[in-house]
Amino acid sequence: MDKARQISDLLAPTVASLGLELLGVEYLPAPGSAVVRLYIDYPADAALVIGEDGQPAAPMVGIDECEQVSREVSAQLDVEDPISGNYTLEVSSPGIDRPLFTPAQFERFIGQAAKVGLKLPQDGRRRLTGRITGIEGDTIRFDIDGQPFTAAFDNIDKARLVPDWAAMGYAPGKPGKKSGVKPNKKPESTKQADTPADAESENE
Repeated sequence: MDKARQISDLLAPTVASLGLELLGVEYLPAPGSAVVRLYIDYPADAALVIGEDGQPAAPMVGIDECEQVSREVSAQLDVEDPISGNYTLEVSSPGIDRPLFTPAQFERFIGQAAKVGLKLPQDGRRRLTGRITGIEGDTIRFDIDGQPFTAAFDNIDKARLVPDWAAMGYAPGKPGKKSGVKPNKKPESTKQADTPADAESENE
């Protein structure tokens, strides 16, 4: 089991106890430190809320939820200690270009476009962008410019949805995310970032 999956399995029940879902974990090792990035969201079956337009809408993760999750999982990571060395914990909403970590998440977004990186080349491709057309067991089916393409989920390294900016009425641009970062393991210092949605510290 890779480190990201190990951390995800460890922390998912804690996140669920807060009424949220741990979509997945990115573990990014680097010399002298590492980044552990958690993506959280409300479950698909979460109760709707009334939006600013007065219409029912799905609840959205904000800085308060990120900070709450960060506090809880920080304590758990300190006790369980699954990560050796220094690391920085980040907790983020999925954003519009949400990452996809499981076959079930691919299935939820059938019909939408995704950008995918493969672990091993397939049909001469290491990267592809196509519309998700279906799931068969652990095989993900895509449509790439009118041509069918299938990939085993185990061969997918990373995947993200591609926002349909035209359908949303926006000009192309980089989608923003709300994130919270919480110190772990004897932080020497904590600093507030320029925006209230981000804070970070290094851990030992």
